[in-house]
Amino acid sequence: MATSAIIDAPVLQTYNDLPVDTRAEMISLLNYRLADCIDLQTQTKQAHWNVRGPNFIGLHKLFDEINEAVEDYVDLIAERAAQLGGNVEGTARVVAGRSALDEYPHGIHDGMRHVEALANALSTFGRAARAGIDSANDANDADTADIFTEISRGIDQWLWFVEAHGQAER
Repeated sequence: MATSAIIDAPVLQTYNDLPVDTRAEMISLLNYRLADCIDLQTQTKQAHWNVRGPNFIGLHKLFDEINEAVEDYVDLIAERAAQLGGNVEGTARVVAGRSALDEYPHGIHDGMRHVEALANALSTFGRAARAGIDSANDANDADTADIFTEISRGIDQWLWFVEAHGQAER
């Protein structure tokens, strides 16, 4: 995952009692996960817009529901970085340079190919969120760990919903 580099940006003064070094580390972590999360959101929309086939309406609606949930995760991550005194970095160009997610396959329409592609993206992001829990716990930032725990739980549920479409016996 693209988390090895600390983003070198000023940390604003705040009454938050976490040490400034901890806040800087968490802001960097949050900005990397924000890039992943925004990328995941755009990938769910890519699937939503392009899915075709016999399961169209079910997948079309499911992908839109996932997008709405991921949009909430984007806000949770971005707002936590701001709460810690950080600059939130979520532009398309920053996201493209930082995201650890694989590029979403273009030109696919088959529902099951979208299921596979989205399951891969959800799994990758879920893994990164769990790593974020560990990093935040190691930094003694329980609130950031809690945010990543909430996100991880949600992503695992969405992954289950998506994977269930490809697991039925035929």
